[in-house]
Amino acid sequence: MSLNQLTITQAHNGLKKKEFSSVELTEAVLSQIKERDRQIHAYLTLTEELALSQAKRVDKKIANREEIGSLAGVPVAIKDLILVEGVRCTAGSKILAEYIAPYDATAVKKLRQAGAIIIGKTNLDEFGMGSSTENSAYGITRNPHDLERVPGGSSGGSAAALAADECIYALGTDTGGSIRQPASFCGVVGFKPTYGAVSRFGLIAMASSLDQIGPITKTVDDARTVFNVIKGKDQMDSTSVESKIQNPKSPAPEPLARYGAGKIQNLRIGVPREYFVKGIDSKVENVVKKAIDKARELGAKIEEISLPHTEYAIACYYIIMSSEVSANLARYDGIKFGYSAFSKNAHNLLDVYLKSRQEGFGDEPKRRIMLGTYALSAGYYEAYYLRAQKVRSLIKKDFEESFKKIDLILTPTCPTTAFRLGEKIKDPLSMYLSDVFTVPINLAGLPAVSVSCGKAGGLPVGLQVIGPWFKEERIFDFAKLFEQTLNL
Repeated sequence: MSLNQLTITQAHNGLKKKEFSSVELTEAVLSQIKERDRQIHAYLTLTEELALSQAKRVDKKIANREEIGSLAGVPVAIKDLILVEGVRCTAGSKILAEYIAPYDATAVKKLRQAGAIIIGKTNLDEFGMGSSTENSAYGITRNPHDLERVPGGSSGGSAAALAADECIYALGTDTGGSIRQPASFCGVVGFKPTYGAVSRFGLIAMASSLDQIGPITKTVDDARTVFNVIKGKDQMDSTSVESKIQNPKSPAPEPLARYGAGKIQNLRIGVPREYFVKGIDSKVENVVKKAIDKARELGAKIEEISLPHTEYAIACYYIIMSSEVSANLARYDGIKFGYSAFSKNAHNLLDVYLKSRQEGFGDEPKRRIMLGTYALSAGYYEAYYLRAQKVRSLIKKDFEESFKKIDLILTPTCPTTAFRLGEKIKDPLSMYLSDVFTVPINLAGLPAVSVSCGKAGGLPVGLQVIGPWFKEERIFDFAKLFEQTLNL
């Protein structure tokens, strides 16, 4: 096995045993990027000099017999929506083509403190708006499993880089499925934490009540490792919270604390009937149902549940998300930072605003800004935005009621496998439906992971494991057991 193919756990153990150095591990990843990324285009910026200098510092610590953490010396790719001090951060948009991040995002700061090696910034749909990584101003990213197919989006660059062994793990962001959907398409693990469990400080905002930073990894254990490093309250983000740990005096222990000999005892799993409906690919449905049967074989109690407001989730999501986009992207006016049309025949301040935004934004941000501005406008606010927020409360309530009687929910991550490049780019509504199984989780603020559960037509299929708020450990425990069972 080449060094760039290692998991975080394998890399950490190898570094501790001095089987290889962090510099050697970093060079192996850089070599793979230079060899493979011409085809895939997962990266927008390589930070080779930074990575090697960080690797040398870790190697010096190891040589001095200092203790190193689980991420020390291990290369990570960062989605180009998350700030890394001194490194260009484009958000996949022309409007930020020359923007250099003045500080680290909190998640990046925590990775640095843990000794992580930042290898580069990955491609994405512009400002995180898309499900295919075809909406980037800097070119499309291809799926390593089939170069004629999309890697998913918007964290497609991070997922593709990982699937091609061009990093050991990656950070992505998830607003409506942008970690889990590309993880499913690329056959890797993608974890979206509970809203607020990871600080959003230093994340270029798309939709502030939905965005969440999370890890994309090769194994469930690796996702747990990264999450435990980046989680926690941050005074720079008022929406961040400390993860709520179960009261040790509680008479009911975590359900996954009660399994042994590979069998889950008394774990109650819900399967929503609304997630197996017309529109899901029959091959994907078969693979996911076999995975659910595997959970039953492990001893879980499977029961059908109903999440009745699921059918309204996509419409609700696109109103709320577009409204928040219109507010968040108002800051890109050609004056404060980013692309400016100031010298391009702009006769007054309004001309600067209009020309900068017209020339700097791509089609998808413009589409969502217009939708959101309309939904928030006088006379339409109550009919659209306010009503969508009320429906959001109902979607959240569906999950609250379900989690009173079950421990976890299993669904497909996506209704299809990775689609062909260009197949949906001219049909935005068809593209939006790629997120039909993931957006309800963001609307409710729940944690969820996508784990690969098989293949359909030779392409990866993801199983989505959804847990109650702040029950990340429960999700990790089940997903790890499931992952181990599939590998037997």
